[in-house]
Amino acid sequence: MDKEYDLDGLLSEISGTVQSMAAQEPGKVVIISQSNSFLAKSIAAKLEGSGIRAIAVQAVIKEIEKQITGSNLILLFLSDELESMPELVVYLKDMIHEKQQGLFLIGDPPQEAFVKKIIPPSDITEVFKRPLNIEALLAKVSGYLEENTGEKRKKTVLVVDDDVTYLRTVYEWLKGSYHVGMASSGMQAISYLARNKVDLILLDYEMPIANGPQVLSMLKSDSETVQIPVMFLTGHGDKDRVLSIVGLNPADYLLKTIDRYALLKKLNDFFEKNK
Repeated sequence: MDKEYDLDGLLSEISGTVQSMAAQEPGKVVIISQSNSFLAKSIAAKLEGSGIRAIAVQAVIKEIEKQITGSNLILLFLSDELESMPELVVYLKDMIHEKQQGLFLIGDPPQEAFVKKIIPPSDITEVFKRPLNIEALLAKVSGYLEENTGEKRKKTVLVVDDDVTYLRTVYEWLKGSYHVGMASSGMQAISYLARNKVDLILLDYEMPIANGPQVLSMLKSDSETVQIPVMFLTGHGDKDRVLSIVGLNPADYLLKTIDRYALLKKLNDFFEKNK
C-alpha cells in the first residue's frame, strides 16, 4: 500500500529547508591581484574548502566586473603597479559604497598609503601586512562574512536629503551600526535603488524637483521598491505638517532635531519590531 503524504507538511518542510539554506548563505569573496597570483588562487581554494565562495581575478576592471555580482567582500593585493592604475582604485571605492562590501588590503605601508589617498580609511575593513599570516586572514574573512551575511548581516539604510551637511551628519551617526547609502535628491535615490537593495529609507519631506511625497509615490508604484519601509525626515513639527505626513502612511516620521542616540534607538527598535 502506498504511503500517504501530508502535502502541506511536505511543502512546509521544503520551505523551511530553503529558508535555512538562505540563512546559512556563506557569502562570496573576490580576491584581486595584479597578476592573478598563486597566493591569491591558494587563498581562494582554502576559502572554497571551508565552504565560502571565492574567486581570484586579475586587477582589471572588466575582469572584476564579471565576478563582482553577489560578492560581500573584496581582498585586494597591493603592488607598486597599482599606483599607475588609480582608475581601478576609484572603481573599487565606488563598488564598496554601492554594494556595501567590505575591503581587506594586503601589502606594504607605502602601497597602503597610496590607496588611502583615494579610499577613505573608514571604508577599509582590515589591513594585512606582508609577510601574510594566511590563517589570520582566513579567520578574519570568516568572521566578517558571519557578521555581514544571512540573518546577522547589517541592515542597509538609504538616507535621502538635499542638505549635504545634514546627509553627511546622519551618515556619520549610522555608519557604525548600519550599511549606509546616501542620495542628495529623489532621482539619485531612485537610481541607487535600481542597483542596490535596502532595508529602510530615511527620506527628506521637503526637497526641490521631486519632494518626499513624490518620491514615496514613485517607490509605491514600482514592484521592486513598494515593500521598502520609509521614514520621513522633516524640519517642521507643527500639527498640519504632521497630519499631512501621517496621511501618506510612512513607517514613521522623524524631526531633524533628533540627536544621534535617539535616532539609533528609533532604528534599532524598528528593526527589532519587524524581525
